[in-house]
Amino acid sequence: MSITHPEAIAIVGGGFSGVMTGVNLARLSRRPMHVTLINQHRPMGRGVAYGSRRPEHLLNVAARNMSAFPDLPDHFLQWLRTRSEYDSVPDLELRERFIPRQVYGDYLRGLMQQHLQAPAQSALEPTHLLEGEAVDVVPERHHAMVHLADGRKVWTEKVVLATGHEAPAGFPGSVELRDHPAWISNPWQGWDDRVPAPGGTVVLLGAGLTTVDAIITLRALGWQGPVHVVSRNGWLPNPHFRGIENPEFPPPGVNLAALGLKDLLALMEKHCARLRKLGANPAMVVDKLRPHTQRIWQSFTLEERREFVRHHAARWNILRHRIPPEVHAQVTAARDSGQVQLHAARIERVEAEGKRVRVHLSGAKTLTGDLIINATGPQTKFSDTSSVLLRNLLGRGLLAPDDLEMGIRVDDDHTVIDRNGHRSKTLLALGPLLRGTLWETIAVPELRGQARRVAETLLHQPPLFGTMPPEAVIEYMI
Repeated sequence: MSITHPEAIAIVGGGFSGVMTGVNLARLSRRPMHVTLINQHRPMGRGVAYGSRRPEHLLNVAARNMSAFPDLPDHFLQWLRTRSEYDSVPDLELRERFIPRQVYGDYLRGLMQQHLQAPAQSALEPTHLLEGEAVDVVPERHHAMVHLADGRKVWTEKVVLATGHEAPAGFPGSVELRDHPAWISNPWQGWDDRVPAPGGTVVLLGAGLTTVDAIITLRALGWQGPVHVVSRNGWLPNPHFRGIENPEFPPPGVNLAALGLKDLLALMEKHCARLRKLGANPAMVVDKLRPHTQRIWQSFTLEERREFVRHHAARWNILRHRIPPEVHAQVTAARDSGQVQLHAARIERVEAEGKRVRVHLSGAKTLTGDLIINATGPQTKFSDTSSVLLRNLLGRGLLAPDDLEMGIRVDDDHTVIDRNGHRSKTLLALGPLLRGTLWETIAVPELRGQARRVAETLLHQPPLFGTMPPEAVIEYMI
């Protein structure tokens, strides 16, 4: 009688991407497998996005499009029906509701428990959930060893890099503020207990989704003092909206990926102008592009990608990454009252001023605050990564930056490409690490397809939804 040795897989990262890669392995595997899920800092299964304990932090996508499975579009809605607080909510209303992110974290934790910790009807052994910092992967002849910061080692045959978002990049002078009580370098590590006393001032650096979180949290905590928001363009996110039928875009028969940046922008502007005349929101054009975005991005030349990042990315992000209407209403009320003040400027440097921090802006302007939060969003320059693991892999050439240095190179099946252009025998990757390759790679509608595709690659199974990107399984908010 022969005994099949379980294949060993290590997943580095315990957020959505890592957990759902493991869950898909459990769903799809028909041979013995042993999975180790390595997690650091955040509660396993929640990550940065869903680790919030603040009930006012809502998902930025309606419940109808938040299933963790690309092949089960109503899975999250069905799970919500198991919770008493949604018993009486009509189906149509529940589909459009923006659920608290902590509730979505509960959903992921439940999937982890069901499929990884007590797998039933699966070839997967109970997953080893390991808390610790992975700092290196050393390939050997037929396997690899994952090294942890505390000296532990994990024997494995494949390693999935699902490391998620980096902390925000710093500014000139921010290193000296590392231990300053008024400086928050990472907005996702908690700052509720450092809100200034009445009469103080809060300064938020950046004007994206993290800044919105900070504004509504300050309001929930009863903060009534001034809140200064600084960004280069001075734009805050727009709200989601209900669109209209728009069959004219994309134009039938037009291959959007073949247009190139210049002609694509011209086409978009033409249809935006048409929608404005109809009294409709032109952001609908961005929504209708989303099924094609990754394919368009991959068809751009390197220079077109660079031009888009330099001149169009900021506007794209404002139109693309919108917020729930009820959250937008709170932010608008704070602006209208004068509590939130927007400043369109570059951040030149930061420095301590006693117990406060002074922010130097372009145009010789300054702001001084009792609490300064770096909410500029995740670091995106890969060579500046703060991850010891990624720096070690990069230094030894086991992975390589993409052409824009936003992340790492991967093949269509998520296999990492090394410095010499060869497919790695050990490493796969998904999530924000692929931003330079796919552009759109941070939201659940994209990540759920990636997690399944990585599992299929590890299991040598054909992709259910074709090669990356899985366009057919993305639904769009309009």
